[in-house]
Amino acid sequence: MSQLFTARRATAALVTAALLFPLTACGGNDDDGTKDKGAEKSGGAAPKADLTVLAASSLTDVFKKAGAVYEKEHAGTKVNFSFAGSQELAAQVREGAPADAVVTADTKTMDGIKVDVGKPIVIAKNRLVIVTGEGNPKKIENLKDLSNSKLTVVLAAPQVPVGRYGQQVLDAQKLHVKPVSQEANVRAVLSKVELGEADAGLVYKTDAATAPKKVDAVDIPDAQNAVASYPAATLKASQHTAAAAAFVKWLSTPEAQQILQRAGFQKP
Repeated sequence: MSQLFTARRATAALVTAALLFPLTACGGNDDDGTKDKGAEKSGGAAPKADLTVLAASSLTDVFKKAGAVYEKEHAGTKVNFSFAGSQELAAQVREGAPADAVVTADTKTMDGIKVDVGKPIVIAKNRLVIVTGEGNPKKIENLKDLSNSKLTVVLAAPQVPVGRYGQQVLDAQKLHVKPVSQEANVRAVLSKVELGEADAGLVYKTDAATAPKKVDAVDIPDAQNAVASYPAATLKASQHTAAAAAFVKWLSTPEAQQILQRAGFQKP
């Protein structure tokens, strides 16, 4: 009887151990629930993920270059950009567009979505220039010339950062300029001048620099100019929070700053 009891206890112990083993093995890969949403970690490197970054139109060229460098250095991470006017980006964020980070061309727009983003950091600054057709055929020399009724001038809409900066600059000089159109973003202003649909416009210095064979840029003195700040932040609704934070942090590194400054952006 005692031998039978002992045999039954031994069998029960073996069955229990067999049942517990797979549970223990699974538990070892659980990562305690701290794993980045949708991202995979590789050692101490930044999490891997497909990121969507909403970025101001004026960052189009430089961010494409920066994104390529970032992807090369962070294997397994893909950075997809969606460029638009900052006011459009803010609207997308409020509507819950699936994205991971946002970079606007002014702090005011970023402040307007502060409930949806993490703590912003300014990654670059910019200034305005007067953009004209190649060779400056209308001989535009300064802001005052833009008030000439014989000129066709195009500006960005007042709700667009570059449009707001432009109006501030003109108001400070007490100049009245009636634009033939008000565009949704800075690249649309540049395009109008490139195509000869306008004699002049106000854009960022970096935008004029992207089309040196199609337009000329007339500098505005610092005392009459406006400084644009570019804040970057992660989105609280991101499914890749750690990977998004790693990218935003990288934008302030010497390597990223060198890319931005080569494109004409100023230090933050």
